[in-house]
Amino acid sequence: MSDIFFNKKKSKAVVQFSIGKKILMLSAAAMLPFLILAVVLLISMNNYSRTYDKLVSNMTIANNYNLNFKEEMDESLYKLVVGYVDYENIWQDETLKDPYILIGELREDFERLVDITTEPESRGWLESLIRNIDTLEKRVDDILESIRIGGQYDKNIEELDNNIYILTELIQENIQYYIYYQTKSIEAVTDRLHGQIRNFIVICGLLVVILMAFTIVMAFVITSGILRPVRILHDATQKIAEGDFSTRASVDSGDEIEGLSHSFNDMAEKMQVLIQKTKEDEQRMRWLDLRLLQEQINPHFLYNTLDTIVWLIEGNQEEEAVDMVVALSDFFRLVLSKGRERITLKEEKEHIKSYLDIQAVRYRDILEYEIRIDPSLDDYQILKLTLQPLVENALYHGIKYKRARGYIHITGRKEGEQLRLAVSDNGVGMEAADLEQLRRDVKRPCSETDKGFGLANVNERIHIHFGPEYGMQIWSEKGKGTTVELTIPAIKKGCPEDAVTAEAGKEQGSR
Repeated sequence: MSDIFFNKKKSKAVVQFSIGKKILMLSAAAMLPFLILAVVLLISMNNYSRTYDKLVSNMTIANNYNLNFKEEMDESLYKLVVGYVDYENIWQDETLKDPYILIGELREDFERLVDITTEPESRGWLESLIRNIDTLEKRVDDILESIRIGGQYDKNIEELDNNIYILTELIQENIQYYIYYQTKSIEAVTDRLHGQIRNFIVICGLLVVILMAFTIVMAFVITSGILRPVRILHDATQKIAEGDFSTRASVDSGDEIEGLSHSFNDMAEKMQVLIQKTKEDEQRMRWLDLRLLQEQINPHFLYNTLDTIVWLIEGNQEEEAVDMVVALSDFFRLVLSKGRERITLKEEKEHIKSYLDIQAVRYRDILEYEIRIDPSLDDYQILKLTLQPLVENALYHGIKYKRARGYIHITGRKEGEQLRLAVSDNGVGMEAADLEQLRRDVKRPCSETDKGFGLANVNERIHIHFGPEYGMQIWSEKGKGTTVELTIPAIKKGCPEDAVTAEAGKEQGSR
């Protein structure tokens, strides 16, 4: 089941409309109308500013001539008529100006104003002003021609009074009317701007009301779109916390929460598979323990031991019989171990010693043994019935068939964070082909193993408890003996049993 689950393809959620985009959309919906209003207002203010600046500039030009032109023109022509200065030398007097230069400057500036003026009243007065400038220029031509001929003083004075002064007065009046209507234009522009501002305030107020309602609706829609999936995930996690690992979260929001729901569903499915596997491992472990316990309480072993005790009593070897009864009692006490799965290495050594003490009476002529495990390792934990099946295998399949004295050596050492425990014998050993077959049998589940059940049982229980990186290795050579070595984690007494077991289960599940 776990292989199928972990090998199948997972469909990944594609974020189509992220939470960030939803929040950005809400912000844009709130800000865009105000941005449009601000742009419209800025454009209106810019247009007003340019129109106002143009009008003020035109009025400034006109006002300069309104203040100076008549006075300068009248004074310059009068002094020319009375002979105060000659036309050819007029430039030498800083207080006087050439009439033609004054007329040319006036015509140039006001012709430009005609081109840029659009108001009918202002334009009419400018056109009248241009006509008066043309007439003034002709009258100046007449006066200067009379001065050049000479002898026409009275006529020139009359020309000044009846034409020049009247024309400059008309020109000044044209300028003043132009300024007046430009002032009226400024007032119209200002009134139009004030009207736009009032309309802007009204529109802005209405828009704020509409926007507030729109924002509330959008906020409700968007927050519901965010909170509804979160609520679904919350409910699903509560069900997982209550132990219902079949719960799945169905979210189709198209955002990151949908991706989170897919990850949550993957996690829940993995947890369901791992919990199911843990239950299966626990059931299998109970079966293994029960089967191994049945092997230890083998009727043949018990009958043979009791026969030996009877034989010792009949032979008046009461002390040896008592020792053997004590060893048998210790053996079964350690086999049961009060239901514990783990015991200390010291207890396992006592169990082995009790077993070998019992067997040494029956096989006194062929069996010698030695247990060389450093006492500093006594507090380290080991699964019960781990070394005893290896010792039993060495006795029945190695020493027993040698038909000569044999030795069993049990050793143990610590390497880093691991314990290495070995059972060696100098028995009959195995051919290479038999050794390979035994290695394959040991790696298979013991329920499928016909031979080497005790070794396969030990190896499988180590895998279940500690993980596949721990377990059993076997070396053997025909005629020289066999060595079985176990590698388990170095865990001292007091370490929670399920910590390492849970980690091992996790690693097996990930594989």
